Amino acid sequence: MNSAIYAAGAVCWRIVDEKIVVLVVHRAKYGDVTIPKGKVDPGETLPQTAVREIAEETGLRIALGVPLGVSTYPLASGRDKIVHYWAGEVTDDAIARSTFVPNSEIAAIEWVTLKKARGYLTYERDLEILEAFAKLVAEGVTTTFAIIALRHGKAAPRGTWSGDDASRPLTARGVKQAATDVPTIEAWRPRRIVTSDAVRCVATVAPLAASTGIKARRDEGISQDAYEAGQGRVREIIGKRVRSRKTAVLCTHGPVLPEIMREIALATGTMPGAYLSDAADLDTGGFSVVHLSATNPSSGIIAIETYEPVA
Repeated sequence: MNSAIYAAGAVCWRIVDEKIVVLVVHRAKYGDVTIPKGKVDPGETLPQTAVREIAEETGLRIALGVPLGVSTYPLASGRDKIVHYWAGEVTDDAIARSTFVPNSEIAAIEWVTLKKARGYLTYERDLEILEAFAKLVAEGVTTTFAIIALRHGKAAPRGTWSGDDASRPLTARGVKQAATDVPTIEAWRPRRIVTSDAVRCVATVAPLAASTGIKARRDEGISQDAYEAGQGRVREIIGKRVRSRKTAVLCTHGPVLPEIMREIALATGTMPGAYLSDAADLDTGGFSVVHLSATNPSSGIIAIETYEPVA
């Protein structure tokens, strides 16, 4: 049986002398020039792998941006290799903190223009990923931020809970979901955490807040109670997040998620469609990452990624 090998990487980019340049790696073992990537470690998700591999291969700590596509190709062993790629903007601070030194795997790293990269990369499959990034450049939407809509973890069923709905706690499974979501969500390096004031939502973001050092802000405006009473403030809250242009996590409830997706679309001039319903249809502990342009938010939703809970 051909069990595929999964890997992940990123087109790392920055602006130098008002030009966009991308990072390529010269691999010592294979004598090739490629986009940094690496295999998934046991227990990792693909976004985790991408961030870790970029750090290990290039010494750069990045936040993931827009997904760029997937390359699938056969290995000499007969197994397929499936590689997922994202864009990853590299900040001046990341450059200053880079720990890269040439090693037995990576002989050198090099920043090159898109034109040079097209003639430089060894593999056609890498060129396809590069062209997906070049399309973002042409559309002027390379610098992005994300609104991460997170459904709370599995909570005690209503029928077995004697208190009010907002006080329902997470089950053991819900606690595990909350913890295992953290390393994946951190791949986008959120700057804000906003949560419904319901106990199950506050508990869901607690591990993320502890890991990132970001204080979770409670807001009843995205609570299920407020939504069902017609007193929700989803439009106001989404508008603030779009204006801030900082990646944020919003932890809320299943019935509120469609409204959140609708308001993101309205706030960014995006045409509605079934894709919004799909992004809102999350299991407990699942989340959708909605990518928006930081330089022109009214250009609409660039991409949406949806992740099922690991636990």
